Amino acid sequence: MFPDMQLWLKVILSVCVAFAVAFGTTPIVKAFAQKVGAMDNPGEARRIHTHPIPRMGGMAIFLGFLVSVVLFAEISKPVQGILIGSVIIVATGVVDDILSLKYWVKLIAQLAAAIIAVAHGVVIRGFMNPNVFSPNETLFIGFLSIPVTVIWIIGVTNAVNLIDGLDGLACGVSAISSVTMLVVALMVAEPNVAIILACLMGGCIGFIPYNFNPAKIFMGDTGALLLGYVLATVSIMGLFKFYAVITFLVPILAMALPLFDTATAIIRRLLKGQSPMMPDRGHLHHKLIDHGLSQKQAVAVLYSLSAMLGLTAVVICAGGKTRLLLLAVELCIAAAVGIFVWRTIEHPANEIHPAPDAQGAAEQKEDTRS
Repeated sequence: MFPDMQLWLKVILSVCVAFAVAFGTTPIVKAFAQKVGAMDNPGEARRIHTHPIPRMGGMAIFLGFLVSVVLFAEISKPVQGILIGSVIIVATGVVDDILSLKYWVKLIAQLAAAIIAVAHGVVIRGFMNPNVFSPNETLFIGFLSIPVTVIWIIGVTNAVNLIDGLDGLACGVSAISSVTMLVVALMVAEPNVAIILACLMGGCIGFIPYNFNPAKIFMGDTGALLLGYVLATVSIMGLFKFYAVITFLVPILAMALPLFDTATAIIRRLLKGQSPMMPDRGHLHHKLIDHGLSQKQAVAVLYSLSAMLGLTAVVICAGGKTRLLLLAVELCIAAAVGIFVWRTIEHPANEIHPAPDAQGAAEQKEDTRS
C-alpha cells in the first residue's frame, strides 16, 4: 500500500531535477522564442494585451521532464513509445508556435504520436463493466482497443490545449492531475508510472513561476499539447490497468476539468451550427471572468475544482480513516470555493475586474487552436 523509502527518494529527486531544469531553462527558451519570432503580438485577431509575449515555453517543461525521466525512470518499451511520441508532439508545437499551423497538420502529428505509443504497448484493453450483476468486473473491448486508445490520446491532448486560456491555468491543472495520478500510482504499487508523473509534475512546477499572471512567457502549443499527450499516455500505461473499481474512473476524474470543458465546447459549437474547431468565448475560464472574477481569481477557482476532482479520485482508492479524512478536506474546499464564487458574483461592487490584459491572455491561444 505504501511505497518504500527508495521509491520515495526517486520520486522526490524526479520532481526536484525536473523542476530545476524547467526553471533554469525557461529564460533561455524565452530568449530563443524572441529570436525566432515565436511571439504573441498585440494587434492580432482576438488579442488585446499591450505588449508582445514569447510563447514556446513548453520546451522548458519538456526538457525538465525528459532529463528527469532518463535519469530516474525505467525506460521500458511503453516509455520509449511515450518519449518518441512526445518528441513529435513538441516538434509540432514548436513549429506551430512560430508559424501557426493548420489544425489538420497538428491532428496528423497527434495521430502519428498516438499510433507510436500504441505500437509500443500503450493500449486500453478494457473498462469497468457497467453491468453490476455480471460476474466479470472488467469489460474487455477486443479489436476496439486501438481506435479507443487513439481517440483517448488525441482527445486528452487537445483538451489540455483548449483550457490554456489564462495565465498558469493549463500548466497548473496539469500539475494537479499529475499529483492525483502520482498518489494513486504510489497507493497501488506502480512505481515507474509514479516516477514519470513526478517528472511531469516537476516540469510544470518549474515553469509556473514564469507563467502566472502577468505571464512573462506562454507555454504555447509546445507545452499544452505535450502535457495532454503525456497525461493521456501515462494514464493508459498505469491507471487503466488497476482493479475494476478504479479502471477508467481515476484518469477521468484526474483530468475531468479539461475533458468537461472540451466536451461542452464541442456540443456548444455544434448546436450553434459552427465547426467544433471554431474558437469562442464560452469556456469555463471565460464564464468566470465575465461574472466578475479577475484572471488570478478565476485560475484559483479552477485550480480548486481540479483539486477536488483529484481528491475524489484518490478517495476511490483509499480506505478507512484515510477516506474519511480526504472526504472532509474535499468538502471544506468545495464550501470555500462555493462561498467565494457566490460572494464575488453577488457583490460586483467590490471592484473585482480582470486586469487590463486579462481578456487578451484569456484568448491568447484561441486564434491558433483548432
